[in-house]
Amino acid sequence: MLVLGIETSCDETGLALYDSEEGLLADELFSQIDIHQAYGGVVPELASRDHADRILPLLNNLLKKTGKLLDEVDLVAYTAGPGLKGCLLVGSTFARTLSYIIDKPIISINHIEAHLLAPFMEYPELSFPFFGLLISGGHTMIIDAKSIGDYEIMGETLDDALGEAFDKTAKLMGLDYPGGPLIEKLAKDGVTGSYKFPRPILNKPNCDFSFSGLKTHIMLTWKASEKTEQVQKNISLELQNSVTDCLVGKLKRAHNEKYYPVIVISGGVSANQFIRDKLTNFAHSINAKAYYPTKKFCTDNGAMIAYAGYKKYEAGQIYDLKGEVKPRWPLDQLA
Repeated sequence: MLVLGIETSCDETGLALYDSEEGLLADELFSQIDIHQAYGGVVPELASRDHADRILPLLNNLLKKTGKLLDEVDLVAYTAGPGLKGCLLVGSTFARTLSYIIDKPIISINHIEAHLLAPFMEYPELSFPFFGLLISGGHTMIIDAKSIGDYEIMGETLDDALGEAFDKTAKLMGLDYPGGPLIEKLAKDGVTGSYKFPRPILNKPNCDFSFSGLKTHIMLTWKASEKTEQVQKNISLELQNSVTDCLVGKLKRAHNEKYYPVIVISGGVSANQFIRDKLTNFAHSINAKAYYPTKKFCTDNGAMIAYAGYKKYEAGQIYDLKGEVKPRWPLDQLA
């Protein structure tokens, strides 16, 4: 089966072709970072317009790269949510048009589930059940992944997502958007112990997260400090230490409930090597194994949508929203 995946949930336009026998054939991705950088964050109208401009040329590039014809596609998979409504509608409209033209089935994909399934493309030994830790610009949650399509959210952020906390901290210190990669780079030269930031709600008996209070603490620290690059480095390091302690603490609580031997960590922030190393060490300490997507597949991309489309179709979970999109689509309410 040849599956075309289409991703337009936010600020990346991604397309990919996945073959059920040969694996991922190719993917195309255009990031809108340069477009939104001047505004310090994603501007939905600009994002939607750029998706509309990019999506057809990217499809042409994909077909040329793989030597495939559009008629050879057996299934069209597209992100139907969650995400920005205008962006989702661009992908939905494009996908439904292609499906109609080539007279092939279409499947609506929840891109949070696609993030969870992404490592399966690269690690065939992976299987259910497992803990999912999704850490991105829009989501931070711990998931009990029981089987494909069957998920329980054990805990999630009560305010800011982890990636959002990184971006807001970077903006506060006068850094460019997106802030995550810049925070990671600065933190490498930070001095351990320069600050002691809080670990919000770490000791509360649940698996939820909160990062808004941490952001406020950092703002007060920055205002009271000299505005130097070394201060930026020290704050960046302590931010990473704080959030990683929160992630590890809540995963430990989840593990005490379920004892799964596998943790799948995905989403844009999972590309942060400091966080990867800390979470991998934690997994080893509880005799579990941590899996991550290849870094290029941590952020939104067409490959994970194509793969999720194949796995959902194979499982008989063929959601078709008939042109509707779901800007809010909880992972535990897929069907």
